[in-house]
Amino acid sequence: MAASGGPITGFGIILIILAIGVILLVGICGQLLKNWIERTRGRNWPAVSAVVDIVSVAFFNDEIIPYSANSYHPYYLATLTYIYQYPEQQMGEYRRRFGNEDDAEAWANSYKGETVKVHVDPRDPTRSVLREEDL
Repeated sequence: MAASGGPITGFGIILIILAIGVILLVGICGQLLKNWIERTRGRNWPAVSAVVDIVSVAFFNDEIIPYSANSYHPYYLATLTYIYQYPEQQMGEYRRRFGNEDDAEAWANSYKGETVKVHVDPRDPTRSVLREEDL
């Protein structure tokens, strides 16, 4: 016989709370893992000089396409596009989020034309990383 649609029991509430907790935990752990990978990626690759050639700022609203449990807010993405020689001319990008357009523009414009150190994958020179600590 089918169960009736009665009120949610205490056990049902606990299951709902646990499910929400698991979803939040997965989102937080995923973001922590992504941050760790970005911090360590390329640290042992050879470093070369690069010039920030193009800077841009774009508006994003994660409510349209949610990527993780803790990123449901609009933001400005500042992008630094840099050029490096290894052994041929290559191009790479570094991105950083901001909550304010003026801050994003000021940050990006402060690097326009600047020389920075980037780490290049020796097996694939088209892959490079501009690490935050190298800015």
